[in-house]
Amino acid sequence: MDLGLQRFIRTVLLLHVCWLWSGQCLSVYFTNQQSLYVIEGQNLILQAQIQLLDGEHVAKVTWDHVAKTSGMSSTLAEFPRKVKDGRVTLEQQGATLKIRDYQAADAGVYTVTVTEQSGQRRSAQKTVQEYLAVHHVSVMVNVSHWVLHCMEAWGTEPTFTWLHEKVVVTEKVGRVSADGTSLYVSGIFCGHFTCVVSNKLGHSSATYTAEACESSNGSMTAVVVFLLLILTLAAASLAFILWRRHRLGYNRRERLREPCEESL
Repeated sequence: MDLGLQRFIRTVLLLHVCWLWSGQCLSVYFTNQQSLYVIEGQNLILQAQIQLLDGEHVAKVTWDHVAKTSGMSSTLAEFPRKVKDGRVTLEQQGATLKIRDYQAADAGVYTVTVTEQSGQRRSAQKTVQEYLAVHHVSVMVNVSHWVLHCMEAWGTEPTFTWLHEKVVVTEKVGRVSADGTSLYVSGIFCGHFTCVVSNKLGHSSATYTAEACESSNGSMTAVVVFLLLILTLAAASLAFILWRRHRLGYNRRERLREPCEESL
């Protein structure tokens, strides 16, 4: 669904609920409900969407953090009064939280709580995780069905690419599954099959080696040698036939000459 349409529907529902609640209404949410992955050393930016009725305003915005590793809860910042850490800043009247130089300890659940002037409060949560490089790539094979499966330990947003003899596989070699993790071989099951797993932080790979494929150069050489052998045999046969005809003709002349000499 289009983002603009989503916001419109949300606004209509909000106004309807506000009417039922005699005009007092507040809404806070994150546009994307999925977890946010951040690369270590980069900036973490969380932007909450705050909706109010006309004439109302925000009295306080509080950002809390529950650490993923320790489970400890702490208040990072409050608008308009305080910021706990020098790496933390608030923008857009507290709706946007920024943390410079993201570290593993910053992973966890972030809760933004908005308090309206009448005392009404609403909260929204966002899970933040560290963006991890790919690790421990391996390839398993089902020889009976000619299927190869690629596995990766814990990398974030991994993408899979299959190579055959260092070249990206084509339909002639096989079919790759929708998620890229499996290769269904439809051609000759031979040579080197490599799975390359990559993300924003780099790549890693693993290779399965099947029986060696017949070299096209070797096959061509064998064909050339065979043709040369055929031509050699044909030339030898022709030479033998010509030599034999020559000998037969010579012997016939010898036999015709001997009776003539005796009569003289």
